[in-house]
Amino acid sequence: MANQTLNLDDRLYRYLLDHSVHEPEVLRALRHETAQHPMAQMQIAPEQGQFMALLVQLLGVTKALEVGVFTGYSALRVALTMPPEGKLVACDVSEDYTAIARRYWEQAGVAHKIDLRIAPATDTLAQLIEAGETNSFDFAFIDADKSGYPTYYEQALQLVRPGGLIALDNVLWSGRVADPTVQDSRTNTLRRLNEAIHSDDRVVASLVPIADGLTLAMKKF
Repeated sequence: MANQTLNLDDRLYRYLLDHSVHEPEVLRALRHETAQHPMAQMQIAPEQGQFMALLVQLLGVTKALEVGVFTGYSALRVALTMPPEGKLVACDVSEDYTAIARRYWEQAGVAHKIDLRIAPATDTLAQLIEAGETNSFDFAFIDADKSGYPTYYEQALQLVRPGGLIALDNVLWSGRVADPTVQDSRTNTLRRLNEAIHSDDRVVASLVPIADGLTLAMKKF
């Protein structure tokens, strides 16, 4: 028996993948192609993608938001899970990275569900707020530049409906957030945000130790 989260060694992690993850071939192909990319470390883990898909299904998500697309794995997971009428607004600044994403979205037959906007995410989110789309999104996933996380979180809180969910990736930051000798700006930004969400009475939140840490924050009102 264990009364705290297990530390997964390679053998146990392999067991987790073999006995948990069901990954459609199009997702597996995208993940394997991304593994050859110079920025492959930006790819989310397959077990995290599956966990997010489960959350999307449980919430009955039909309108979703993503900040940080990279090669499109998480967006593809979400789009595959949403019903045919589902819509995902996906924010990124890179035409190069998202060109890979577009190819796989088309291959999977979900490109019509994804509204990719190439622009600074703060601008896109501000435009959505100005367009009256507050309290209308069921789910938001934030996985972009860490310096922007506090702003993305506040904007997502406006856009997500009460009872909707915001998921923030990399909140454990490979353990650096718990190491007081690490004092770079990105780590300190994540520390401050983790503390702020922990005490934020607008949400019910839990930091889940999956992959690099995933905070789930459900909007209360």
